[in-house]
Amino acid sequence: MVVIYTSALCGYCAMAKHLLQDKGVAYEEIPVDMDVARRAEMEQRSGRRTVPQIFIGEQHIGGYDDLAALERAGKLDALLARA
Repeated sequence: MVVIYTSALCGYCAMAKHLLQDKGVAYEEIPVDMDVARRAEMEQRSGRRTVPQIFIGEQHIGGYDDLAALERAGKLDALLARA
């Protein structure tokens, strides 16, 4: 399962979702812009305050730049296959 914490006006969130959609990956989107509890959950899980924060299975990937780097390195598909 892929989980992505997002906010509505975040361009990097949109790019991350677009990359996952292009790969045909289903994901759970958790908007945090107006939900203090979900933002706190994201910060606790990731150790970061910025969005997006992406998890593949239980593995924290990071943000969009990290996701895109995995794709460029040819490692993203293997991670997604295990999730």
